[in-house]
Amino acid sequence: MWALDLDGVLWTGKMPIVGSAEAVQLLRHVGHEVIFATNNAFATEQAQIDKLASFGIEATGAVVSSAMAGASIVAPDERVLVLGGPGASEAVEARGASIVADYRNGDSVPDSVVVALDFDLSYERLRGAVQAVLDGARFIATNDDRTYPTENGLYPGAGAIVGAVQAATEVAPIVCGKPHQPMADLVTQRFGTEGVMVGDRPETDGLFAQALGYKFELVLSGVTTQADLPVEPAPASVHADLLALVSERV
Repeated sequence: MWALDLDGVLWTGKMPIVGSAEAVQLLRHVGHEVIFATNNAFATEQAQIDKLASFGIEATGAVVSSAMAGASIVAPDERVLVLGGPGASEAVEARGASIVADYRNGDSVPDSVVVALDFDLSYERLRGAVQAVLDGARFIATNDDRTYPTENGLYPGAGAIVGAVQAATEVAPIVCGKPHQPMADLVTQRFGTEGVMVGDRPETDGLFAQALGYKFELVLSGVTTQADLPVEPAPASVHADLLALVSERV
């Protein structure tokens, strides 16, 4: 089984990485199961499936996201304040939890606050999340990636927003996405304990491979460059991109 990161492995921002769809087809042609493990918690599951389909990659039932990982530790009867996008809200609702739209002094304290990448971040929404954590809500982060790659360079990631809540509350979050255990558990429970993890970030994808018990393969089509080598954890191999890796393996 091959688990592939998305940003930096299959695409950069809105642009597909050349040869990525061909690489997935080659893997499936020789009988490998392929799944997609992403820390993108903003997009809904269907949006990620649709984006992969637009690049020629079928992904129905094969996407595991940090939004799903964050929601996996929420109980169905919890009240949850989400500081994040539609993907995080969708995952929380799929667990059967109810979403709290806002929080102010005097309101009933939510059970949890889930923080993710939020393109509509405002001071008021940040304030509500901070106040809820200060008042005792559990602080859950879908992931702590400080940045993510786009065609215009690195943009602030969920970790930048998580860091703001942590700085204001002095409370450490429960981080659920790669490379942390909640997401590793989701993958191994659904797809098994033997496989290959392909990614562009050793500090997330490499450590995630270790948590999974998978082999780590590093590609240089995203954040990590040739100038960054060597890296820890050490990958089994380093290739320019996914197609170069797969062409050598199959």
